[in-house]
This record gives sequence, structure tokens and C-alpha cells, in this order.
Amino acid sequence: MKFQGRSTTKRTGGRRRRTHKKRKHQMGHSPTETRVGEPRLKTVDARGGTTKVRAITTNRATVATDDGTVSAEVENVAENDANPNYVRRNIVTKGAIVETSEGRARVTSRPGQDGQINAVLVE
Repeated sequence: MKFQGRSTTKRTGGRRRRTHKKRKHQMGHSPTETRVGEPRLKTVDARGGTTKVRAITTNRATVATDDGTVSAEVENVAENDANPNYVRRNIVTKGAIVETSEGRARVTSRPGQDGQINAVLVE
């Protein structure tokens, strides 16, 4: 994980001295790489006292069709422009094309942040 604060080097190459220690709001989390499989959710404490539900693995998607929405079974990841390696590892991110029981669908939600997969049919 990368520290999200200011760079420790100046433009000239000199070192920038620390003005204070790291703060709580500068902490980060490693990305949740949601995979296709039996549903497993994880609750994470977020800033401001709220909680986020992260999908570790899931196999259901809410697919928007012409008639409305339908719950479909996710079979595998067909394409992923974010990272071609995600297709081999069956990792679902926003914008990924997944094979469902309804057909090929593009993911519109962020499963690692929302805890669910929402998608629209491509064909």
C-alpha cells in the first residue's frame, strides 16, 4: 500500500522534512478484488462512522433488461479493460464484461465498494 500524503522529495531532488506524523485520514485500504464464487461479504468501518459492505466473492448479478431488472447467475468474466490479468483470475470490477445466465453484461456498480454487482446487457 502506498502512503497517500505529500511526496518526500522536492523537485530539486532534496528531501522534504516531515511536518507531522501520519494522520488517520491518510490511511488507505488494499483494493477488494471481487471474484466469482460463493457469496462472501465483508463489513469495513469507513470514515465518518459509516460502514461499507465489500463483496469478496459473489455469483449473482442484478441485470437491467428492456423489461426491467432480473437476478442472473454470473458464470465468468469475459473481458476487463482495467487489467487483462483480471479475466484469467475472474476478478469483477466496474466496466468488466461478465457472462451471465441472461447473456453478456457490463458491470455498472463497484462490487468492492457496494457489495453487489449491477449490470446492463451488452447485446
